[in-house]
Amino acid sequence: MVKDLGFFEKVYQVTALIPYGRVTSYGAIANYLGSPKSARMVGWAMNASHNNPDVPAHRVVNRKGLLTGKHHFEGTNLMQQLLESEGVKIKENQIQDFEKLFWDPQKELI
Repeated sequence: MVKDLGFFEKVYQVTALIPYGRVTSYGAIANYLGSPKSARMVGWAMNASHNNPDVPAHRVVNRKGLLTGKHHFEGTNLMQQLLESEGVKIKENQIQDFEKLFWDPQKELI
């Protein structure tokens, strides 16, 4: 687990590890960081990260695979376009095959 950093920085370190073409949720990152009730804070961290090219914020969605943060990206469909460029299929703002593409840091970063 990431230590000795502020919460947002810990979120950014975990987010940077999400593999190309995979997605995770705000809650999964919060759980991994030992703050299971902090999913909203993870969302705030994602909103604050848009000028940081090392943070793939587009790969973080809600627990149902919805692109709930898309309005924080420039343009109308940038989040969707970034995900689709990685091969992620999206229909009506929802990731298709979400369970298959889901990356759980709790399991992946053992």
